Amino acid sequence: MNRPLIIILAAVMLDSIGIGLIFPILPKLLEEVTHVANIAPYVGVMFALYAAIQFIFSPVLGVLSDRFGRRPVLLISLAGAAVDYLFMAFAPELWMLVLGRAIAGFTSANMAVATAYITDITPEEQRAQRFGLFHAMFGIGFVIGPVLGGLLGDVWVRAPFIAAAVLNGLNFALALFMLPESRPGRRDTRFDLKALNPLVPLAWAFTLKGLVPLLLVFFILNFVGNMYGTVWALYGYDAFQWNGLMVGISLAGYGIFHAIVQAVLPGPASKRFGERNALLIGLACECAGLLLMGFATQGWVVFAALPLFALGGIGIPAFQSLATRQADADKQGQLQGVMASIVSLASIFGPLYFAGFYFGIKDWWPGLIWIIGVGTYLLAIPLILAMRTRAAAPAPA
Repeated sequence: MNRPLIIILAAVMLDSIGIGLIFPILPKLLEEVTHVANIAPYVGVMFALYAAIQFIFSPVLGVLSDRFGRRPVLLISLAGAAVDYLFMAFAPELWMLVLGRAIAGFTSANMAVATAYITDITPEEQRAQRFGLFHAMFGIGFVIGPVLGGLLGDVWVRAPFIAAAVLNGLNFALALFMLPESRPGRRDTRFDLKALNPLVPLAWAFTLKGLVPLLLVFFILNFVGNMYGTVWALYGYDAFQWNGLMVGISLAGYGIFHAIVQAVLPGPASKRFGERNALLIGLACECAGLLLMGFATQGWVVFAALPLFALGGIGIPAFQSLATRQADADKQGQLQGVMASIVSLASIFGPLYFAGFYFGIKDWWPGLIWIIGVGTYLLAIPLILAMRTRAAAPAPA
């Protein structure tokens, strides 16, 4: 494995730890500043705002990285994230937290640049495997981040934000001193300000007919995926009276299984079953896990369902690899920006959708939220069955 790949994967892991630190304690922090008992709507709004800013800036950063290079865009976003987490650590009022989450949405858009970086340095036939490593590093971050966040949050609810600021500072230093440029910007090309409009890259993506069904499936998968971050901690508190540490441990368990599966299975699964079948198998596993959670009456059932959730992700790296073949090499940053925008667009409506449902059902059946997730996933099945896959281009001699 080459050094640039190791460094960018390490940066992804550090970024994931910083994000994971916040998940177990955000509901408690909102309770502290709002003095409201049922804060599910506030959680939904905070996640939706974060995603809305991501939606605006992910394609912008992708296009800027095509024009000016991956490295400078990545450095600016990492530095901004470190400053933002410090701001949120000491924000005493709700509007300040809202502003902080908006800034965090901008800085977290760097994942589109990181994905484009991996695409730059990876041959087509190896992309499914390396996207699996990308997700594995993100999973490892979710092993460390939530546990550390739960521990620190039980001591002081704002301590995880300080830890996240330190980690982003380390991430910035790692990229500044060790990460080479993967694709220098095309400085001879005239920069079009229209490219900064987040709807322009989406319009471009919808001109690629082979990409449209993939984007629709990608939207549904990510729409339901937002259910976990929105209600996981709330569900743990309400169904099993967990504290921050138990929420963190459960999320860490998810991260452990996720990292193992993503590091080992996506490449072999896509080769043996094909991209589409790997995606269907993964979806079936995840729905089984959600059904277990829906009818759980004891906390250990959540941990029993974690391997099924991890297996649910085996088709996503192959799915991403399939999407990269729909665009030329000099448009990969733009494509990854569009896909990150699809994630963000789903993340705008997903938290509001699931937080709204959870607000209404939590007092009589909190687990029903996971069954609602299964029903939403089923909408993707006809689209997946209708997808046509295309073989990868042969490697250059």
